[in-house]
Amino acid sequence: MQRKQFIHTLLATGLAASAALVASPALAQDAWPSKTIRFVVPYPPGGPTDLMARLLQGELQTKLGVTVMVDNKGGAGGNLGSGEVAKQAPADGYTLLLAASGPMAVNPTLYRSMTFNPQTDLVPVIQLSSFPLVLEVNPKTGIKSLKELIAALKDGKRQDLSFASAGNGTPQHLAGELFNSLQDVKMPHIPYRGAGPALNDVLGGQVNVMFDILGSSLPYIQSGKLTALAVTTTKRVPNLPDVPTMAEAGMPGYEFTGWHGIAMRSGTPPAIVDKLNSTLNAIFAQPEFRKKWEAIGTPVVAGSAAQFGELIRRDAVRLGKLVKDSGVTLD
Repeated sequence: MQRKQFIHTLLATGLAASAALVASPALAQDAWPSKTIRFVVPYPPGGPTDLMARLLQGELQTKLGVTVMVDNKGGAGGNLGSGEVAKQAPADGYTLLLAASGPMAVNPTLYRSMTFNPQTDLVPVIQLSSFPLVLEVNPKTGIKSLKELIAALKDGKRQDLSFASAGNGTPQHLAGELFNSLQDVKMPHIPYRGAGPALNDVLGGQVNVMFDILGSSLPYIQSGKLTALAVTTTKRVPNLPDVPTMAEAGMPGYEFTGWHGIAMRSGTPPAIVDKLNSTLNAIFAQPEFRKKWEAIGTPVVAGSAAQFGELIRRDAVRLGKLVKDSGVTLD
């Protein structure tokens, strides 16, 4: 009798444990979030990546019912903040990464030694942006077209023509390297610790050229503080309908776009990834928020975590090839 009772108890315990295991993803989803979420931006305040995080901050707080804290961790072309999330953050859904194409798809080729692998140490959640860059100059240069810039670089007499970027390996950097490669010129690169500081120096004339994300430069272009020469997409952008594409302006075959998304540390429960993805898709479905988002120079992308993961894998190959072909290496 005692033996039979023991077997029944064992079976009941096993069934309960199995049920708990089956239910754990749902439990994780229901319990999350219950405390402050840290939103890591791997660039300094003031740039377009920071702006995206702060636009989402309030919406996420409203939808999720908890505080969302934006934490800027700039440095090493986005590697510092991205690596911290990939290697040090708990895999519990309480640390988000504003994942940029630089550290996610470019830097593994650009840097000889990386402390993390974006494709194995981070799990994609959602794509946030797909943005054009705009080639711009300080008006004091007197340059008003792409052809004039190319001619000045090939003439070799202008020592004031270097280009600023948000850091090595960022879209601003690679766009300039692609330009140098296709035109067979050597416009010097000046890397900064983020797009905000780089843009400030272009506005001040310390550096005179930049390939910048459209959203952050748009007000200065519209006010005449910067001169837009061309956009890096194959079609003109609605925010600057009178600015030609690089192909229209004299560089056929030139195309460059960057992107942002959200990722978390690998090992985060899939139920949490799914809940955050559906929450963000709901945010982007709001017409008023879509207007705010599109005003910064990027269309709404959103979609599934799997789609974002495929973009990361594809661009690691495409942008990695651009890095190899340019011959640029760091560290």
